[in-house]
Amino acid sequence: MSTQKPKRIGILTAGGDCPGLNAAIRGVGKTAIVDYGMEVIGFTAGFSGLIEKDFVELKESHLSGILTLGGTILGTSREKPYKVVKDGENDKPELIKQHYQELGLDAVVCIGGNGTMKTAARLQQEGLNVVGIPKTIDNDVWGTDVTFGFDSAVQIATEAIDRLHTTANSHQRVMIIEVMGHHAGWIALYAGMAGGGDIILIPEVEYNIRSICKKIEQRYQSNKPYSIVVVAEGIDHPKKVSAAAHVGEAIHTFTGIETRETVLGYVQRGGSPSPMDRILATRYGSFAAQCIAEGNFGSMVAVRNNLLTTVPLEEVGGKLSLVEADNPLIMKARKMGVAFGDEYELM
Repeated sequence: MSTQKPKRIGILTAGGDCPGLNAAIRGVGKTAIVDYGMEVIGFTAGFSGLIEKDFVELKESHLSGILTLGGTILGTSREKPYKVVKDGENDKPELIKQHYQELGLDAVVCIGGNGTMKTAARLQQEGLNVVGIPKTIDNDVWGTDVTFGFDSAVQIATEAIDRLHTTANSHQRVMIIEVMGHHAGWIALYAGMAGGGDIILIPEVEYNIRSICKKIEQRYQSNKPYSIVVVAEGIDHPKKVSAAAHVGEAIHTFTGIETRETVLGYVQRGGSPSPMDRILATRYGSFAAQCIAEGNFGSMVAVRNNLLTTVPLEEVGGKLSLVEADNPLIMKARKMGVAFGDEYELM
């Protein structure tokens, strides 16, 4: 029998919550325990748990029954250990290294988005063994084709758009729905297409409000008495109002057509993950445990062409995966008459 001490690893979930976090925790933990005989602990509230040495031991029994749960059993926070403070003193990175050593950790799995991957890369440079798992409903983490949480958000947004169709048709209105995504238009593009949106506005395609109005007027002239406008929160708009309110007011001003706005908000981040997100998060989690067993540190697990791979963490931080203007889905949408607000050159 081997007398080698089993590896001991930590898991944390940082940044905003999203569907699939518990599935990822389960994927890491079960694979680490069952297949590799590792010891697993979970840090509470993201990087705060590492800073404050606040953790729980995770046994296989703790990981049962969490696959379908939304949120995260470990909790999360937006703690940024390397954020510069006013007095210039910041002992958080040192505390993290100290606690990492005191707990006898061989690696830490950091589950999060862009900010989490950036912090994870810096911790790797400090001498910690780190593996990252990309999550966010925004789907904007560079280096992977898709993040878990995205499919669930698209599903929620699509259902909302479906429901707006009946009201828009009944009252012959323009219905505007604003979805999340920060600087990326992935949710708006996919939910807009899945929900039959007539106009889709994303940050990556510059729009002209008069062009939008012309499209709506053309629809009315073609006996299409209502329109669905899907708006990404990150489009250019005045900061004092929501993107949906800005677009809605402009449409009503220039066309006189009654408009209503719906801001979907945080509901997109809650609830049980979709089947696809459960599978993706599980794949990511299990592969992260495999990376630790093989000593593949300083990397983020990723999917490219539906194959699992890794990307150096140092290459991920500070970059965003955005929708290209010539994205095939945009090209197909345009051929079907979907507008993106840039169709007409107007003064």
